[in-house]
Amino acid sequence: MASYRKFAYVYDELMEDMPYPDWIRFARMAWERHGMPRTVVELGCGTGSITIPLVNSGFEVTGIDLSADMLSVARRKMDGTAQGVRLYREGSVRWVQQDMTEWEVAEPVDSVISFCDCLNYLLEEEDIIRTFQRTYDGLKQGGTFLFDVHHPNTLIRYEEDQPFIWDERSVSYIWTCERDAARNEIEHHLTIFAREEEQGQDLYRRFEETHVQRAYDPEWMSSQLLQCGFREVTCYADFEWKIATEDATRLFFVAVK
Repeated sequence: MASYRKFAYVYDELMEDMPYPDWIRFARMAWERHGMPRTVVELGCGTGSITIPLVNSGFEVTGIDLSADMLSVARRKMDGTAQGVRLYREGSVRWVQQDMTEWEVAEPVDSVISFCDCLNYLLEEEDIIRTFQRTYDGLKQGGTFLFDVHHPNTLIRYEEDQPFIWDERSVSYIWTCERDAARNEIEHHLTIFAREEEQGQDLYRRFEETHVQRAYDPEWMSSQLLQCGFREVTCYADFEWKIATEDATRLFFVAVK
């Protein structure tokens, strides 16, 4: 499982075009169908790009992530503002460093979310099952588990379309991929150049990160959710309320306890 390190501090800039509002919109639509929550846990919250808007909208959110660096960035984004101070004081947001396969909070919550393909970082079937079971146990009766993952075919497209290059003044990267077809697992190699100003000169610090993801058969994932006890499981495609097919890029699961 990936634990972002130096990458955490350039993550927001590299991911500024990610469709965070679409993930939030999908969650709200699911909640309108299955019950609007008060308490939410976000697994793999990263730098808080979904957590913070939800908190600002009135939800009580616990952001859980394996990376202390990602959580540090998330806290910094909320710290120092009058609204952030008030929300901390009211207990509307908590940041917790935990492994999602073993996560726990003091009381069951109304909903658990995990977006931006976080579960693809679980590389063994046993880890997926443990996360599903822990989430089932951490939900109130009638609670919802919402998450998205890459469709297995998406990893094939990554391998076919590589390399990926991003070149901006403040940060650049070269991203290559290597796929293990037998496990439908892909290894992302990123070489990142981040600009730093030193004595009036622009210097670029180079660092490298490797991240591994694995895609799972959607029917298998649905069956495992049901075996854990979820009474209703539906799989949608690409932020829309349409049943997923083989041409989907992202699979969106809605599971109801």
